Amino acid sequence: MEDVCVGAVQMVSGDDLYENLARASDLLQQAAERGAKLVLLPENFAHLSDRGSYSVAESFVAEVDADDQHHPIQRALTTWARDLGIWIASGAIPLRQRPDGIATADRRSRSACLLYDDQGVLRSRYDKIHLFDVDVADAARSYRESNSIEPGDYSCVSPTPWGTLGLSICFDLRFPELYRQMAMAGAEIFTVPAAFTHTTGQAHWMTLLRARAIENGCFVIAAGQGGQHSPKRRTWGHSAIIDPWGEILAEAGEGEAVITATLDAEKLKRVRSDMPLLSMRRL
Repeated sequence: MEDVCVGAVQMVSGDDLYENLARASDLLQQAAERGAKLVLLPENFAHLSDRGSYSVAESFVAEVDADDQHHPIQRALTTWARDLGIWIASGAIPLRQRPDGIATADRRSRSACLLYDDQGVLRSRYDKIHLFDVDVADAARSYRESNSIEPGDYSCVSPTPWGTLGLSICFDLRFPELYRQMAMAGAEIFTVPAAFTHTTGQAHWMTLLRARAIENGCFVIAAGQGGQHSPKRRTWGHSAIIDPWGEILAEAGEGEAVITATLDAEKLKRVRSDMPLLSMRRL
């Protein structure tokens, strides 16, 4: 791994796709101006409402063909990465095709994090495995992502010029076995785009992020949604960048924000040498 300045973009996305894309563009530019070479967007950065994500993907049919490579969000991501000269992890966007090109079933979409390099070339795709089907003591009361999202079925690690990324999305954070699998596959940096509810985020967000960093000796970049999106939807925010010892290098509050921090490769090497957890595991 090599030292690198990274960024996390926090948004309060709504149901207007093009307004969200304009805000994301401005915030990515801020991150690039601060020196970030790798920037993470939050989950559902291009659209967040009380509707299911398949309806978002379906609404593009009138203006684009069925090929996801012509998806308007992907066109924007490609342009931003190339024009700003940065690597971008797309948070999570709805796609109507699986990685093998086969259409999704039952009118559902895949929630996918796409990784673009600084030339705008798609390098990796991760489809969210763990879906948020839970009851929460907030205004929405109940969340059932599986009604509109088809789960992914594989983990994803991806090389970059500075180190190997392990890609995840939001509710994945509660499943440590995914992160251990990615760490054993070489991940040195975890990305966690999210839209944690205000209730669950306040209770568990930072605890889980620090745990995933500490138990695997990895950096964590977490970009959240953070605010009131609709009468029933409020998210926690508090995007963060965390080092392998669990120290918080940067943290946002609520509302729009851009945070950056430099990941110290020597710190990762030292932590893994002093406490070689990955080689000490017995199960």
